[in-house]
Amino acid sequence: MSYFDAASSTPLHPVARQALLASLDEGWADPARLYREGRRARMLLDAAREAAAEAVGCRVDELRFTPSGTHAVHSGIAGALAGRRRVGRHLIVSAVEHSSVLHSAELHEKEGGSVTRVRVDRGGRVTPADYAAALQEDTALACLQSANHEVGTEQPVAEVAEVFRAAGVPLLVDAAQSLAWGLVEGPWSLLAGSAHKWGGPAGVGLLVVRKGVRFAAQGPVDERGYGFENLPAIVAAAASLRAVRAEAAQEAVRLRELTERIRARVPELVADVEVVGDPERRLPGIVTFSCLYVDGETLLHELDREGFSVSSGSSCTSSTLTPSHVLKAMGVLSEGNVRVSLPAGTAAEDVERFLAVLPGVVNGVREKLGAPAPVAVVREDELLVDALGKRCPIPVIELAKVIGEVPVGGLVRVLSDDEAARLDIPAWCAMREQEYVGEEPADKGTAYLVRRTS
Repeated sequence: MSYFDAASSTPLHPVARQALLASLDEGWADPARLYREGRRARMLLDAAREAAAEAVGCRVDELRFTPSGTHAVHSGIAGALAGRRRVGRHLIVSAVEHSSVLHSAELHEKEGGSVTRVRVDRGGRVTPADYAAALQEDTALACLQSANHEVGTEQPVAEVAEVFRAAGVPLLVDAAQSLAWGLVEGPWSLLAGSAHKWGGPAGVGLLVVRKGVRFAAQGPVDERGYGFENLPAIVAAAASLRAVRAEAAQEAVRLRELTERIRARVPELVADVEVVGDPERRLPGIVTFSCLYVDGETLLHELDREGFSVSSGSSCTSSTLTPSHVLKAMGVLSEGNVRVSLPAGTAAEDVERFLAVLPGVVNGVREKLGAPAPVAVVREDELLVDALGKRCPIPVIELAKVIGEVPVGGLVRVLSDDEAARLDIPAWCAMREQEYVGEEPADKGTAYLVRRTS
């Protein structure tokens, strides 16, 4: 089995395993106690904090461990907003942030705050100018991920941080995906990370709050902070972060070569594929592509049967049947989405086997979904396709089947009640060089208008 989902969670690093087992024997006592076992545990905790602080690039007393990366994000945003409440209640985030950031933003709005969501380009990248334009007199905090978890695009954190430093507004960086690869540059104010993203155990996060940042921790607070520390897991997390950093430069070169091969070969091997994300400013191990006329959930199941563990941002892999917010913000195809994220040590042979298997899997899924005949009705100078009640990618498949039945300049009106169609039909038009006219309300669902141009 080839595990290609490192962006979700990486296998436990050998150094983390060794540190975890060793600290189970040495670090079980309460580090707040003064007897021998407590002092030994305290030494382990202090050493772990020093190692993590060095890897992050901050002072030891600026870093605290949390029960998870999500907890670090939630507590970091809540504490920074509360600390700057006198300034205002305006929050800035990008449209492609991790759900932990977006959920905090939604809660902030429900509690009376305001939120600006900064757009991204088709590669998933923000511009410092757009972040600067979002600044208001009452801006209390801005958030920006260092790199995107779905498509791998790296963000211009250093430039954005300079903008907000000059404005006197703190910037929180969600660095969960990038900490394994290096320091986050720039004068950021807060930073969050998650150990299971870099080869540490799950259940350990970290939050850095720079000195001078107004911060008011929310919720009950006592001398224990977040409670009794999971010391063995913390020690393993710090040890693995140091270990992966030592290997990062060499491994990054190797993984970039493998992912570049996937980016180049997939469009050659499989028709009607869109490779998404910034082609250059990206993390070493992540490559994401979307396949027209493919059900994402079925595709992932078939790849699993062939021995490949991959993930997806497709609407069809979610019980909510809504498109990935990242792909939606980028304006790219969401159907048949596959994210390949290679863990350290991935063999080139496994990548070659994936490329050999993929075309047959995609074609097999397309054959299964190609059976439904489109319901098309000619109405004067346009064609009406009724795709109501059909989920992705069927509306796009039916559009593709009938576009040739109207003359050049003719119109196809697709009726759909699937939210994914709002993203996938315009994306199909861009890929097929047809004109997407827009959408109109319909008695049921929405009518999407496409004009044949060739």
